[in-house]
Amino acid sequence: MAYANLLLERDDDVALITISRPNVLNALNAETMGELRDAALEIRHDDRVRGLILTGSGEKAFVAGADISELARLEPAEGRAYVASGQHVLDLIEHLGKPSVAAVNGFALGGGCELAMACTLRVAADSARFGQPEVKLGLIPGYGGTQRLARLVGKGRALDLLLTGRTVDAAEALAMGLVSRVVPAAHLLSEARSLLQSILANAPLAVRYAIDAVTGGLDMSMAGGQSLEATLFGLAVATADFREGTAAFLAKRKPSFSGR
Repeated sequence: MAYANLLLERDDDVALITISRPNVLNALNAETMGELRDAALEIRHDDRVRGLILTGSGEKAFVAGADISELARLEPAEGRAYVASGQHVLDLIEHLGKPSVAAVNGFALGGGCELAMACTLRVAADSARFGQPEVKLGLIPGYGGTQRLARLVGKGRALDLLLTGRTVDAAEALAMGLVSRVVPAAHLLSEARSLLQSILANAPLAVRYAIDAVTGGLDMSMAGGQSLEATLFGLAVATADFREGTAAFLAKRKPSFSGR
């Protein structure tokens, strides 16, 4: 499928989505969000693809936010439906069933920060900057930002960013746990790919269950989360990959996982 506002490329078992609206710093408008939804569904149902890297075009921005010219035209009755649609797209990325890495190459503000947070992991160029500046526009984040940010960095740090609207550089984002790695900009995509490949070397179903356990467990009590963990552990024991992984370990050889 051809897209007007993003590029979707495949390289072996990895898909790369590049948001490509460089004239507006890759800002997210409704058309782009629709294309992201379609691309995510395309990747979800493509058995050849095992992981996703998501980045922005150019050197200035990952995604600099929502398209303000589009936001400014919203009427009150439209606001809830507008953000519910965006939340659906980001939920789809978070629950893709395959690991995803955001390669943050510049500004990740507002909807851009929210998009990065919907990915499984985030790698940042040393020039990247993050923020949720919606209060400066008389708004709050609407694509899950108030929820994912607090879950990633804690209530206090999240409120600091949400209420001041300030931006943080890559080093501070790393320190607060918003990103997992910071690398020179020239190495960003290679580092994101290396990280993703280190995940894809493991049993695919085990990776999926681990993501599901963490994501689902965050909304549960400790007891509920452990019950979910036990259920997913049981499902993992039923897989051919479990038998292969344990046999390979005991035989001191490299496992050959089949995703079954």
